[in-house]
Amino acid sequence: MNIPLSAHKPPLRVLIAAPRGFCAGVERAIEIVERAIGLYGAPVYVRHEIVHNRFVVDGLKAKGAVFVEELDEVPDGAPVIFSAHGVPKDVPAAASKRGLDWLDATCPLVSKVHREAERQLEAGRHILFVGHAGHPEVIGTFGQVPEGCMTLIETAEDVARLDFSAGEPLAYLTQTTLSVEDTAEIIAAIRDRYPDVAGPKAEDICYATSNRQKAVKRIAPASDLVLVIGAPNSSNSQRLVEVAERMGTPARLIQRASDLAPEWLDGVETLGLTAGASAPEELVREVIDLLGEFREVREEETISARETITFKLPRQLTS
Repeated sequence: MNIPLSAHKPPLRVLIAAPRGFCAGVERAIEIVERAIGLYGAPVYVRHEIVHNRFVVDGLKAKGAVFVEELDEVPDGAPVIFSAHGVPKDVPAAASKRGLDWLDATCPLVSKVHREAERQLEAGRHILFVGHAGHPEVIGTFGQVPEGCMTLIETAEDVARLDFSAGEPLAYLTQTTLSVEDTAEIIAAIRDRYPDVAGPKAEDICYATSNRQKAVKRIAPASDLVLVIGAPNSSNSQRLVEVAERMGTPARLIQRASDLAPEWLDGVETLGLTAGASAPEELVREVIDLLGEFREVREEETISARETITFKLPRQLTS
């Protein structure tokens, strides 16, 4: 990118959201890959992107990780890791049948949804699953129960089209990375139509997703533009863009500082900045450093919550 430089750089106030960036599930998944490479030696195979961030994936490739789409691409005897988004039950079963050493990097909060699905099935309930079609987490959760036991709900309008009777035993669960507001609307529609529907003891949308959306709500009203660092296939990052736009503030999703177009900042005096749960802090600093090349940046961090959650690693990596 060619940045026009001048003797006088106009000021730019940058409101940095906190929390932002890596969540505990992402940190755990990355550490699983790094420790596996140390334990087994390179190459270690990873089924699908370990997390939705190209910078992270490329960094792990450089250390010896090989990313594949399906298990049949993994050589016999090689170690394989399943991504943080979770996988259908038949994937680890197939890995075990082939005698592969496998490690599950599924986020524990996604695994919690999997267990809830199993419990609702055991209770004889059909599951209404709120999520986005085609997302790996949705595919993994549907793969926890037999086909036909779960129905995908993407909008409140989908609820109106359901043909279950009022007395039919139903339960609802949700993807962990959804819009808090959209999901509340859909759940309200489900409960309105099916008052006896069973729900999870605690909401399925994860703490990191909720916290990052709340943080954007704090900075967006005072910003002329909000930048969200994250991948196009990152659900939680896309939701942050939507949150800012709902607050009436233009927002753009970028993967790296190089994606930033200088003309976006025309007329911008205050810039909001955040990062999705799969984006490392290194990318935040990269964007701020680039901004500093053509604007006099004044950083202000806005803290809406503090996160202290950590997750245990698989036993194979701690023994």
